[in-house]
Amino acid sequence: MKPIIGVTASMETDKAYYSVANRNVKAILAAGGIPIIVPYLIDDHEVNQMTDRIDGLYVTGGYDIDPVIFGEEPHPKLGTIIPERDMAELSLVSSMLEKRKPILGVCRGSQILNIAAGGDMYQDIYSQMDNELLQHSQKAPFDYCSHFVEVAEGTLLHRLAGKNKFRINSFHHQANRVVPEGFQISGKASDGVIEAIESKTHPFVLGLQWHPEALIHAREDPSLKIYQGFMEACK
Repeated sequence: MKPIIGVTASMETDKAYYSVANRNVKAILAAGGIPIIVPYLIDDHEVNQMTDRIDGLYVTGGYDIDPVIFGEEPHPKLGTIIPERDMAELSLVSSMLEKRKPILGVCRGSQILNIAAGGDMYQDIYSQMDNELLQHSQKAPFDYCSHFVEVAEGTLLHRLAGKNKFRINSFHHQANRVVPEGFQISGKASDGVIEAIESKTHPFVLGLQWHPEALIHAREDPSLKIYQGFMEACK
């Protein structure tokens, strides 16, 4: 049977509807999973029931993250936040980590994963990092790879991608800063921005700062292999 993958959703500020980019759904289907959209659950019993029933959790991209949850006040460059989404995703990720079930987080999802595990993040890399940075919010099409990620050997990401370095797309102004104990940095951009994190103690817990869901059909790109590895871990 195909694994059931819980997919987190965004919500507009008027709270009228949930939304998930179709490319996320297509990536999971292409890799052999069955995606289901998870609503915002806060009640512990509901979260526990959900994480009991899904085989893996896919945490999608979206708006910025409320800095209150990692002990900071809003930076001037902080964008739109949806506190209900932050709380719901933190609960889901924490439950999945406790149950040692597979998690794949992309862009914002990588940051939520890091925070749930005890790390923190930059609210705005361009004003909070001292060195000169690449363009991390590219002006090119979504499925265009704009800069490189350098992958640490021996990591889950390295095993999945089979490469030490490859190009990725980039659509963010926030990024992980401190990675918690039990996790490691598995990919960085040439300017030092963290592009991938993963658990050292779980079978499959991986966060990617880019959007691999837009690249699964790109020639010689490892994105589909990453999703397929996620599905294998979820079986």
